[in-house]
Amino acid sequence: MGRLFGTDGVRGVAGRDLTAQLAMDLAVAAAPVLASGTAGTEAAVGGGKNGAVPAGRANRPVAVIGRDSRASGDFLESAVVAGLAASGVDVLRLGIIPTPGVAYLTGALGADFGVVLSASHNPAQDNGIKFFGRGGAKLPDEAEDEIEERLAARDTAAAPEPAGFGRVTDAYSKHEVYLEHLLGTLPAQGDGSAPLAGLRVVVDCAHGAAYSIGPRALRRAGAEVIAIGAAPDGLNINAGCGSTHLDALRTAVAEHHADAGLAFDGDADRCLAVDANGESLDGDQILTVLAADLKAAGRLAGDAVVVTVMSNLGFHDAMRDNGITVIETPVGDKHVYAAMCDGGYVLGGEQSGHIIQMGHATTGDGVLTGLHLLAAVIRSGAPMSAAAKMMTRYPQVLINVRGDKERGMANPGLDEAVRTVRDRLGDSGRVLLRPSGTEPAIRVMVEARESELAGHLARQLAESVRRAMNGEPAEAVTSR
Repeated sequence: MGRLFGTDGVRGVAGRDLTAQLAMDLAVAAAPVLASGTAGTEAAVGGGKNGAVPAGRANRPVAVIGRDSRASGDFLESAVVAGLAASGVDVLRLGIIPTPGVAYLTGALGADFGVVLSASHNPAQDNGIKFFGRGGAKLPDEAEDEIEERLAARDTAAAPEPAGFGRVTDAYSKHEVYLEHLLGTLPAQGDGSAPLAGLRVVVDCAHGAAYSIGPRALRRAGAEVIAIGAAPDGLNINAGCGSTHLDALRTAVAEHHADAGLAFDGDADRCLAVDANGESLDGDQILTVLAADLKAAGRLAGDAVVVTVMSNLGFHDAMRDNGITVIETPVGDKHVYAAMCDGGYVLGGEQSGHIIQMGHATTGDGVLTGLHLLAAVIRSGAPMSAAAKMMTRYPQVLINVRGDKERGMANPGLDEAVRTVRDRLGDSGRVLLRPSGTEPAIRVMVEARESELAGHLARQLAESVRRAMNGEPAEAVTSR
């Protein structure tokens, strides 16, 4: 069996790849690893000051668990809770709540670890299990490896006699603790009015985890809010809405003459935006706004921002023009978070809209990002459309090629194809080839000043990848 954990937890089609049995076994395997307190670190937010650990816990470890709105979350949550309680872990059930809400409450409620059931922006048939260590930090690879080893050993080793059983408590009221935290990160406007007073905002909640908390946070921050994608039925999460489908948001912004629109994904750890004209802002553009705002206030640690290798060249140009250093990491928010911790940086993120604001959160938080983006726009005195123009996006073509990614990446002819593209682009573009961490695919990215050239080279390279996956010689990229 290959590695179970991908770049963002364990994912698969619910009931087929991710069964109730696997969910329960995974919880049992994770409990002793995460209850030891060695996985994750104490976060800079939270601190256990909200006292939610049940009275009479008798020194049992405590876990919080939350999920998004997928129908499969019901049975998977029950399986994980059963596995944890059977292992002597007290469980606080948070219900439907954004992933970053679970991360925050893991620290704020003094829990030993957190569990999230979500497949983020994936369709409704998928689901996933993700763990947070003490303080709300994502797990290091070593902790995930230990969980996998314990899971594999369960088939051959006798189950240890439990020292006692955990208690299960509904803790839905703790959503308010998370909501108060979000609002507490925003200062009032200069005239003392609410942080977002005067803004009309459309928010697309993707029929997901932020369907309630997202609109509530924006309204309590002072904005006039029109909510769409806020009626989850268990099957409509991410379906033609949210951060992966911005057309519905563009239409609603125009219909309601709104100043801006925000879009979350299914678990609300990402945020994208549109201005009043329907022009979109991706994660790079949002980071540009936030970085410039923090630097102007003297609060951008090291005058630096952390991004992945997928960040647009236009972002690098904008940061250079603002005197801000760019720190690059491999793709994945856990790499961004690690680099931020290592360097003491306060802002980092990905083009997808997964943005980390250290000091307020240990992971990407879509609602938090949206609140701070809008507040920065208000402070600038200019509309969102001006914020969108703070950086110029180079044409960037992304193609996912599905197939045997291990065989494809091992094909030596693929290296030559990539070199050919890089030679063709020179200093005026980039190429990136990487295996997906969540699905059987290789991701091809080509960026160039000319969209026609980027598309041509991306299609040629994708064909080389397909041939490599089939065990054929990878074709060299041809000229136009």
